[in-house]
Amino acid sequence: MRENRVKTIWAGGGTVFNGWLAAPSSINAEVMARQDWDSVTVDLQHGLVDYSDAVTMLQAISQTDTVPLARAPWNEPVMVQKLLDAGAYGIICPMINSREEAKRFIGACRYAPDGYRSVGPIRAAMYAGADYIPNANKTVLAIAMIETRQAVDNIDEILTTPGLDGIFVGPSDLSVSLGHAAGFDPEFPQVMAAIEKIVERCQVHGIAPGIHAGSVRWALKMQALGYRFITLLSDLRLIQWSAANAIAAFRAGETRDNAP
Repeated sequence: MRENRVKTIWAGGGTVFNGWLAAPSSINAEVMARQDWDSVTVDLQHGLVDYSDAVTMLQAISQTDTVPLARAPWNEPVMVQKLLDAGAYGIICPMINSREEAKRFIGACRYAPDGYRSVGPIRAAMYAGADYIPNANKTVLAIAMIETRQAVDNIDEILTTPGLDGIFVGPSDLSVSLGHAAGFDPEFPQVMAAIEKIVERCQVHGIAPGIHAGSVRWALKMQALGYRFITLLSDLRLIQWSAANAIAAFRAGETRDNAP
């Protein structure tokens, strides 16, 4: 079975740098996957992506060594299983607030006896290899999103759910849940305390901690805290960022080497 390089990087103590795809575009997926990301996630929750789009995007990513991941729209087993069958090598699941919710999610990612995933890897076996079914449970990632006050309160019971590989902090939802404004890179003391608590508990329980960042500065700060799965913006936001910097440099008459 094809290696899951995300797991290999974690096993070596490294940090995974994850790209994010919000546009329903296989060419965006291919371009992103050909950059130096370790993994790229197709976002079916807040992205503009449906299942048919996701299949073509996973195919595009699969032309490269970048690991294909997907964020499910919700903790709903049918779509989790369909995305795995389409070749996603891991699922990020939003709004996991309790051990029961974590068990429901993880069970959908695992074949019996570890879970209740139905057998039918229609594209996954083409991507991963003919020995996919006996090896999928130890290869495919189950990553639960921690993004509410309730999830932080229940963090230890979530992290000790059997079969969980990692967590992914949604900082904007977490900030709103704690009574603050939405947005990337929150600096509110209460939110930062929760972010620090999450990574500390992950380290105690041996679970890989991840977070979404809105700037390189914040991403580096999170890496220094101990986060080991870091997403920077998304394809659409990176296009916006690059375009804004390019036109600003052009209007200012700049010829710096780092200007596009």
